[in-house]
Amino acid sequence: QVHLVESGGGLVQAGGSLRLSCVASGSIALYYMRWYRQAPEQQRELIATIIGNTSVNYPESVRGRFTGYRDNDKNEIWIQMDNLKHEDTGNYYCNAASAPFVISANTSWGPGTQVTVSS
Repeated sequence: QVHLVESGGGLVQAGGSLRLSCVASGSIALYYMRWYRQAPEQQRELIATIIGNTSVNYPESVRGRFTGYRDNDKNEIWIQMDNLKHEDTGNYYCNAASAPFVISANTSWGPGTQVTVSS
């Protein structure tokens, strides 16, 4: 099981950009990597899935504005968020889930990083 730490959150004006990073304590080669976010009093929302080096999926709420990446050599994933909206405000979390073929399945969450978009 890997430990995850996010960074890069902060306050940004609407229309601005932020780049979030998530660094793992060990190899992420055998993990599905995902970004989630959670607004106050709401459930966490999946916003990006990175299964392989070039496999990235996005929901309609962020598609065309957010882009996720991973670097297995650095045990790191990140997400570039452009044209931010007030509705994007929330805590952003990194998640690592072991691939289906892994015998000892496990899931890890980072502590989160706060993103606040002013209107």
